[in-house]
Amino acid sequence: MKTTIITSIFPALLAIGCDGASNNRTSTAQKLNLTDSVAAKSVSYQALGDTMVGYVAFCEDTGKKPGVLVVHEWWGLDDYTKRRTRELADLGYVAFAVDMYGQGKTADNPETAMALAGPNYQDPQAAKQRFDAALAQLKALPQVDTNRIAAIGYCFGGSMVLNAVKLGDSLQAAVSFHGGLKGVPADKELLKTPILICHGAEDANVPESEVKAFRAELDEIGADYVFKEYPGATHAFTNPKATETGQKFNIPIAYNAAADTASWNDMKVFFEKHLD
Repeated sequence: MKTTIITSIFPALLAIGCDGASNNRTSTAQKLNLTDSVAAKSVSYQALGDTMVGYVAFCEDTGKKPGVLVVHEWWGLDDYTKRRTRELADLGYVAFAVDMYGQGKTADNPETAMALAGPNYQDPQAAKQRFDAALAQLKALPQVDTNRIAAIGYCFGGSMVLNAVKLGDSLQAAVSFHGGLKGVPADKELLKTPILICHGAEDANVPESEVKAFRAELDEIGADYVFKEYPGATHAFTNPKATETGQKFNIPIAYNAAADTASWNDMKVFFEKHLD
């Protein structure tokens, strides 16, 4: 069992990159968009009878790499999620952003977001099937080392990642950024994946009682997890648009640059241990 809480923000360094992979090796038939030697494209796949529109990014060099699933906030697979996916590719991973709503749907207001996210909260097994459909797509990519697979998620996405591994998905690492912590009960026979939880100390959406219950539940089954808490950070602290969005809709979310940087570096260290 590993239970660690960190209450200070500090830098952690890890250098993994594309190392100058050539941009000119991409076939135009692949319809790839290139950003600093990272190739990225939308990918259609099926889940529960619906067409999902994911997003994959990877460096165009040779050799198999660890794969990372990325699960979006309740706004859907938007530009923020795609940016994070490309950033993971730039670190040397093959990253695949999951579409949890189908048809590539996104929301521009909390009411629509909740309507889209709600069914995944209400039926965790169905949400896991959507997650697993994307996981199968990631593992099928020729660039991916299927023995080294992780998943990260933001807000809603963090909850979905935690539920997936609690329900038995066996990954090498799972990371939740400001995700909800209620979810499905933890079962020691099912939860085998090491978990990193990146939590804002001032997150009004995840009260201290929920944090304590979550940690007690994981401690009880001897789960392998690390809990990191960032002072001054609220819900959605990694998203640069969170402050503006919070003010627009009067919801308690805000960007925190220090916590954003620290949590990303904490993820890199966690991946270095479990993937690299």
